[in-house]
Amino acid sequence: MPPTAWRSRHDLTSDAGRFEPLVLAILDEVRARPILGHDEFSRILRRHPRPGAGTFGKDFIIAEYRRLCAAGRMPFERETLRRLQLKPTRTISGVATVTVLTKPYPCPGKCVFCPTDVRMPKSYLRDEPGALRAEFHGFDPFEQTAARLRALENVGHSTAKIELLILGGTWSAYRRDYQEWFVKRCFDAMNGREAATLVAAQSWNETAAHRNVGLVVETRPDHIDADELAQLRRLGVTKVQVGAQSLDDRILALNRRGHTVEQMRRAVRLLRAAGFKIHLHWMPNLLGATPDTDRADFLGLWADPALRPDELKIYPCSLLKNAELYEYWLRGEYRPYQDAELTELLIACKTAVPRYCRVNRVIRDIPAHHVVAGLTRSNLREDVQREMRLRSLCCQCIRCREVRGAAVKSATLRLDSQVYEADGSQEHFVSVVTPEDRVAGYMRLSLPAAVSGLDPGIAEIRGAALVREVHIYGSALELGKEQGGAAQHIGLGTKLLEAAEGIACERGFDRLAVIAAVGTREYYRGRGYDMDGSYISKRISTGNATPTLG
Repeated sequence: MPPTAWRSRHDLTSDAGRFEPLVLAILDEVRARPILGHDEFSRILRRHPRPGAGTFGKDFIIAEYRRLCAAGRMPFERETLRRLQLKPTRTISGVATVTVLTKPYPCPGKCVFCPTDVRMPKSYLRDEPGALRAEFHGFDPFEQTAARLRALENVGHSTAKIELLILGGTWSAYRRDYQEWFVKRCFDAMNGREAATLVAAQSWNETAAHRNVGLVVETRPDHIDADELAQLRRLGVTKVQVGAQSLDDRILALNRRGHTVEQMRRAVRLLRAAGFKIHLHWMPNLLGATPDTDRADFLGLWADPALRPDELKIYPCSLLKNAELYEYWLRGEYRPYQDAELTELLIACKTAVPRYCRVNRVIRDIPAHHVVAGLTRSNLREDVQREMRLRSLCCQCIRCREVRGAAVKSATLRLDSQVYEADGSQEHFVSVVTPEDRVAGYMRLSLPAAVSGLDPGIAEIRGAALVREVHIYGSALELGKEQGGAAQHIGLGTKLLEAAEGIACERGFDRLAVIAAVGTREYYRGRGYDMDGSYISKRISTGNATPTLG
């Protein structure tokens, strides 16, 4: 596919300027309204129809707005673009997420709850949205990435900062030559040109228009060892999703997971010691579980210092006809939870989540017609949150507290620090919060113990304090751009790094290493960091002080 494949289709159209008077009239109405909902925007489009062709599409208006601003015909206003956006929450967390799927490939797992479809990677259903897109593009990494960039651009989102999420069975089970080819082709699509090697593609991405600010893969805990950590870093991976599913060896065995709780604990220890962000999957309603055992199991995620994940997906087990669990159900050996049971369980779970964790999901979006019995509602999270509000309960997870699209005043922000122990390290979660306790940004700092008995086998980070993540919230902005009231590009990341340097110095460390994504290397270089193997690091001294905000 040519390098232009990632570009918006409106960059190539001959319609540019053809309908300018109508577009200007539409934009004038959009700009004149203090609030613009979907219905009102539809009415505006109907008032200014496209000659002989119904109404203009929102993506066309967005493309025309960008063209007019670039030509100096009208001023660029971030608020106007925000109103025009379709699905603004796609980039409300500060980055644009691009999800791609690997090709169908044998999985080492034999889980009884997992659907089987030879046309899909293990555990995926053919008519899930991401799977449909992947199959349409023949599971080609370049085409999948290019198509998602194009789709995001067409509905008004910035694609300057990309979190690349690679899904599809067990990543670590794929051949390494396939892994490297797959990642390189994703980078080629972000770069808009084809590189000869993965290293060259990564180097180009440091200054590309679409920079990779996070690379995520999913795998099993029994595949994590020192050799796998080194491979993940060669690829540029910064976050690893691990299927924990349960903390009970009996439940794991009944469901044929093929690993133990101790293997999971060791995997998480190693990932944390290497600086990775840790994203666990947890599944209530597995074969052999009850709501009461699930409540106790969930609390173990936080009570066990070997676990304590940074992010979490809660995936209540769905009963699917093409999974072995269906046979257990037919024999009366398995019972899906009722809606009320599951709602109560999730309320108990959400009220127990610590402030340093982000709960990304509470249900997997499986098409309802696949579910034989049990919950079929995809809006379960909203139902749980509504019930929690009625009971005056709240969830303290990051997702429930992030500023999202709300304006922030830098003078009112403060640093908040939470310290917790993990196996082999002391973890510092430092966040920038508003007076209403909304999270505008945060940093994860790991201080390895002098003697932990755990060596991830990566020489360049031995003896160093580790920054595992720096994240600033708010709508994703173009690189170098500012927006009044936005959390991004007002120096919060620098303040958080200074906080990390100060804390590390106070604890006796003289070097700070960062597990930086490829597209963030220039950002860290601008703050005194240099490449050190697959990480980026800086010498620090007692002169580094923990800053304050305001």
